[in-house]
Amino acid sequence: MTPIANPDSSEVSRRSLLAGPVVAAITLLAALIATNEAGVAFTDPDRVGARRLAALCGFVAVLVALDIVVRAARRSGRAIPSLGDIRAVRCERWTRHRGVVVVSALVAFYVTYVAYRNLKSVVPLLRPGDLFDRQLADLDRSLFGGSDPAELLHTLLGTGVSTQILSSVYVTFVFFLPLSLAIALVFSPDLEGGIYYATALSVNWTIGAASYFMLPALGPIYFVPADFADLPDSHASYLQDLLLDQRREFLADPTAPGVAQSIAAFASLHVSLLFTAALAAHLIGLGPRVRIALWLLFVLSAISTIHLGWHYVLDAAAGIVIGLAALAIAKALTGFQWRTGRVQPAPERAA
Repeated sequence: MTPIANPDSSEVSRRSLLAGPVVAAITLLAALIATNEAGVAFTDPDRVGARRLAALCGFVAVLVALDIVVRAARRSGRAIPSLGDIRAVRCERWTRHRGVVVVSALVAFYVTYVAYRNLKSVVPLLRPGDLFDRQLADLDRSLFGGSDPAELLHTLLGTGVSTQILSSVYVTFVFFLPLSLAIALVFSPDLEGGIYYATALSVNWTIGAASYFMLPALGPIYFVPADFADLPDSHASYLQDLLLDQRREFLADPTAPGVAQSIAAFASLHVSLLFTAALAAHLIGLGPRVRIALWLLFVLSAISTIHLGWHYVLDAAAGIVIGLAALAIAKALTGFQWRTGRVQPAPERAA
């Protein structure tokens, strides 16, 4: 029976193991202080964090089973591996240590996310009346020779099919983030790289929440809705209307159970998180096809945030800065050594 190469690739340092929980603890503490200052309860609105964590853990369990079966099949050279081969792969690759590391990263990520949502929600309570939409909109026009960048995109791309395509691209973010996290933690040949990526994503939530307090803004679609009146109904427009209703409900009674608001323009976490994913693919050493696909998704998503009115151009630029900062901070926390220019090897086949 051929042993699996690099059997210790599932081992990570204590430093890496603690990186995600440290980010979660800091963000959670900030959220508890902020919600207490705002006079509202810390909550998981609609239990979205708990539901997504449960769904992601289930998905990860499926991927782990798939990982074990595929590796066992490659190891044995048979399409249907024996129970012995499956057991051997499970014992060598999916050790208790690796399981603890993966579960810890998932929990830390979603604790950070829930804390982030609470921070985002109380921005209008802690900075009432402070909105910088006019300044951001004026800066956008000055950067584009007096023209509004969203209107330029509407003219260049049109407002019909392009809106539907960009809306679909924008909404895929909701599915991409947990999917990419699960794949990184399960299939990465080097678990340190997966932990580094998970930590970088979490740091984005923390810095992003801070940016909302620095320059509170609603976004073009809410500041000048007439500029987007010609856009057809889409998944994005439905979400924009829903978020506006939730914000009004929250501001009418912030202490009502289950209410929260999720509107904040500066900075764009769509941009920051997708930029983080695209650049992390280089730093971890993933293949060129993955890197190209991620950069394409990043560019299309950045365009969609402007076209659909979610963000100003400065929001997107700030998102890139946050992504860079998140990757650097994650490196400092985990001690992960970047693998720029070195592509990870494919999973080993049986000799």
